[in-house]
Amino acid sequence: MAARPQVSVQNPADPDQSKQVELPAVFLAPIRSDIVQFVHTSMNKNKRQPYAVFANDCNGRNEQAGMQTSAESWGTGRAVARIPRVPGGGTHRAGQGAFGNMCRGGRMFNPTKTWRKWHRKINVNQRRYAVCSALAASALPALVMARGHKIDQVPECPLVVDDSIESTDKTAKAMKVLAAIGATDDVEKSKASRQIRSGKGKMRNRRYVQRRGPLVVYANDQGIKKAFRNISGVECCDVTSLNLLQLAPGGHLGRFVVFTEGALAKLDGLYGGKNGALSTEKKGYRLPRSMMTNSDLPRIINSEEVQAKVNPAKKSHCGVETKRIKKNPLKNLGTMIKLNPYAKKLKYDGQRATKAKTAVKYKRTAAEKAKSKTFFANMSA
Repeated sequence: MAARPQVSVQNPADPDQSKQVELPAVFLAPIRSDIVQFVHTSMNKNKRQPYAVFANDCNGRNEQAGMQTSAESWGTGRAVARIPRVPGGGTHRAGQGAFGNMCRGGRMFNPTKTWRKWHRKINVNQRRYAVCSALAASALPALVMARGHKIDQVPECPLVVDDSIESTDKTAKAMKVLAAIGATDDVEKSKASRQIRSGKGKMRNRRYVQRRGPLVVYANDQGIKKAFRNISGVECCDVTSLNLLQLAPGGHLGRFVVFTEGALAKLDGLYGGKNGALSTEKKGYRLPRSMMTNSDLPRIINSEEVQAKVNPAKKSHCGVETKRIKKNPLKNLGTMIKLNPYAKKLKYDGQRATKAKTAVKYKRTAAEKAKSKTFFANMSA
């Protein structure tokens, strides 16, 4: 991205209008998929609600599911297992094992508790690093296409549109804007992917699953949120509250993001400018920078400057590559000649003799020819 310091601003109303703006420094941040996946996993856990098996705290006892009986063990000496057994008689339930997780009607092993650690704390710096990486990845067409987005008709990536679309207040106008910037293919792909979820989630208010479409990032909501929110697969987000769950769904980098010009201009103030300039919105924060200015390791290692100082590779005296392979003289002529120089003459003499035998054509005698003619005449008659 450093090779392209400027980006074009697309105007849906006037496609011929060309305007260049400077690319924010956040798009040059290091792309760290490991940090993004770690932060995404932790953030995704923060919307869970506690669940546990039934437990009714009454009479000073925690009578949870599977423990609501007065079973006691029969002890030893009765040739049965020492699991607690239901008392009484006259019913098939009497004498059955109870309480254990291996018993019918017993409690589960290690019953779930509501005081499990459901939510995760995430370091602020890690969370910001992940968002910067996700933004930088959204500017690389290769990563966006690898994530499955259809951006063949999109003029440029990252896609920046004029601020006039922030005043779009109708969904029909929003669809025309998406068609003008070439994002309709991705919307249609997302819409066609809607299908019924496999598993029990169908019963729990999450019946359908669907792929993600474009993410529209705006600076001022003048109706844009209401216009775009009803389009299948399209999401909207304020630039001041960018969310990693939207920028990298599933922990996968490369979301197709559509920025308005105002939103793009705010990124330097939010995350810091180039050459290590501090952010004006986040106290004392500056963008993460790569440890290496050139990350092409093979080019560095094979450069003349490095190779001039490097010692030549040493050969191992006990390695397989330095040992002579023992060849079979019965199969390898060269090895046999070393053992027996006369073997070469024997081999070629044998080849010549075989060739001479096959070359001589057998000549029939007059008696054989006459017998052959007689046989043919009798057979024809």
